Amino acid sequence: MGEERVLGVTKLVNFLLGKPAGVLLGLLHIHSANSEYPISNSVAMELVVLLFAVIFFLWLKARISADRPGATQQCMELLLNNPMGVGIKDLLDDIVGHGAERHIPLLGSIGIFILMSNLAGLVPGFMSPTAEKTVPLGCATVVFLYYNWFGIRKHGPLGYAKTLMGPVPAVSPMMVVIETVSHFARLLSLTVRLWVNMMVSDLIFVSFLGLSIGLFTFLGHLNPVGYASAIVPIGIPLGLSAFHIFEAFLQAFIFIILSVVYLGFAVSEEH
Repeated sequence: MGEERVLGVTKLVNFLLGKPAGVLLGLLHIHSANSEYPISNSVAMELVVLLFAVIFFLWLKARISADRPGATQQCMELLLNNPMGVGIKDLLDDIVGHGAERHIPLLGSIGIFILMSNLAGLVPGFMSPTAEKTVPLGCATVVFLYYNWFGIRKHGPLGYAKTLMGPVPAVSPMMVVIETVSHFARLLSLTVRLWVNMMVSDLIFVSFLGLSIGLFTFLGHLNPVGYASAIVPIGIPLGLSAFHIFEAFLQAFIFIILSVVYLGFAVSEEH
């Protein structure tokens, strides 16, 4: 990890899993940047998000009811269908069309994972794993392989390859190059957009939180009445928390809608 600050949760994860992780990395001939903590902050936070998701959905599964759905169930159902038509099922039905429901498990899981990862930065002592480039890259790679695989299944290897050639035979060689670059640019776009936005959001949140705490302490030391003006330094992190939550939902939505669009292009009858 170099000079990166090691989170408390990362130390705990390394205490539990560090030795087997170090052995596995050694077998794969991968050298960790920090031999004392071979599991990085982002990987540790991914494991924390995964554990939370498993516990949360096991808890929710036991409480699902068709007749009397609870508030949590209704909120989660809004991620699938909602009046605005921007749920994962809504997007798949509108863009992909026939057979879209088969794609809900994977794309829905990635969307929920990204959302939970984005929100993790709000917890003191945690960070958003999506603020580290390798995590968005992993999610984008899964989507890239997924939509190309279904494109090949839909049209066959040769039929899918023909979609790269364009409608005009005279410019097919040039179109193959352009379309190939375009496909890999999608991978880069999904990665960079999510990574940069969450990294900046995390930096802003942590920086202003530290400044607010410093301002609160300074006002308190001026005189006993100084704490009365604490509404200003306290209000700043509250506002930033609201912005971070908005950004977390927005970036998860953008990632998924782009993934659905790419999938729609891959399996569409007309290109």
